[in-house]
Amino acid sequence: MELNHTHDASARSWLESANAAGTDFPIQNLPFGVFRRKAPGEAFRAGVAIGDQVIDLAAIARDNAVSGAAAQAVNACTGDALNEFLAMGPPAWRALRHALFDLLKAGASGPGVNALRASLVPQAEAEYRVPTRIGDYTDFYTSIHHARNVGRVIRPDDPLTPNFQWLPIAYHGRASSVVISGTPFKRPMGQAMAPGASAPVYGPCRRLDYELEMGFYIGPGNAMGAPIPIAEAEDHIFGMCLLNDWSARDHQFWEMNPLGPFLGKNFCTTVSPWIVTLEALAPYRGPFAHPADEPQPLAYLASAANSAHGAVDVQLEVQLESNEHRTRGVAPDRLSATSFRHQYWTIAQMLAQHTVGGCNLQPGDLLGTGTISGPTPGEAGAIVELSAGGTRDVPLPGIGATRRFLEDGDTVILRGWCEKPGAARIGFGESRGEVLPAIG
Repeated sequence: MELNHTHDASARSWLESANAAGTDFPIQNLPFGVFRRKAPGEAFRAGVAIGDQVIDLAAIARDNAVSGAAAQAVNACTGDALNEFLAMGPPAWRALRHALFDLLKAGASGPGVNALRASLVPQAEAEYRVPTRIGDYTDFYTSIHHARNVGRVIRPDDPLTPNFQWLPIAYHGRASSVVISGTPFKRPMGQAMAPGASAPVYGPCRRLDYELEMGFYIGPGNAMGAPIPIAEAEDHIFGMCLLNDWSARDHQFWEMNPLGPFLGKNFCTTVSPWIVTLEALAPYRGPFAHPADEPQPLAYLASAANSAHGAVDVQLEVQLESNEHRTRGVAPDRLSATSFRHQYWTIAQMLAQHTVGGCNLQPGDLLGTGTISGPTPGEAGAIVELSAGGTRDVPLPGIGATRRFLEDGDTVILRGWCEKPGAARIGFGESRGEVLPAIG
């Protein structure tokens, strides 16, 4: 987590849009994704966001704009997914990011800079896809505030399960229904048991929810039967994105006894296009600890490095835009805001827990952090928390309306960024998804 010249808050780029106040993508960020121009016949390929542009890494490779280890790395970025690049590990990730930083900084010149200039594609002309071929997707449950809030809906007298403070809980999700931001999805069908009823009913979800999460992508994997020690965990994590784990609460709560989520979760998961590298996030790392009067992590979930800088301070917010917002030209309403630093378990602990039994992760796999909620009511990461299980209205002051759960036509927008004095503000872009009417 050492800082280096790429974290210098005073660094500027010759690309003026990268220096604009409030941009998500200054020279200190350089997140990776997969894109193409919105034009017939264009192939998807890897890119890096800078200001309001995308660096076409296939063009960088073709024009030999970088050399040495960076050239080897960029040659792994010419296909339609980042898996090969992620498998190369931190030295390759760092070499390419640093080479791009050096070509982009103010005053840089030479053939490599000229090639990079020629490679730029305006983000307004680009479209994106999920940046890796996700072999497996696992979603965790690691916010104690979310767990208590939802637990009070399901088990009012005993909201927190006994295992929550001892291990990062998770379930295996559905990789095939992970979609890129901007992809609409249909309201799911399924069974639900109404309170006091003697038999379930089949129909469209009536308690559709979002979940404010982050995701992280796996770099080098591990052999089956070879756990990744927590001290080495972050060498296997490339970077982070925004993630919305859409949830059919009525279906979920009915089906989860005795096993975990199934249809209540597998119909859609939305990720943001850009992966912000762990290196770019280094200025925003901080100490991590459980309260002294609570259970402390077992030895395999503890390390000096995790205690020193396991937390990541990412500011997060949720906005809702309905059909009425769009028709009236009204800005979306902000539902809540919080920080990822409140999470009860770190990304290193999640990865260590995932592999401790011998599970083999693969490059490009996606792990979700679970809903991110803070300690105050305005920091809830899901509408089931804001509405206390659908018993109270959540105001939408922009249109003078309310919600208890999501309605058809609602678009949920997740945004994330990092900022603090002495460091450059960096952002994640957004994760956006619209609810369409059910079929069936």
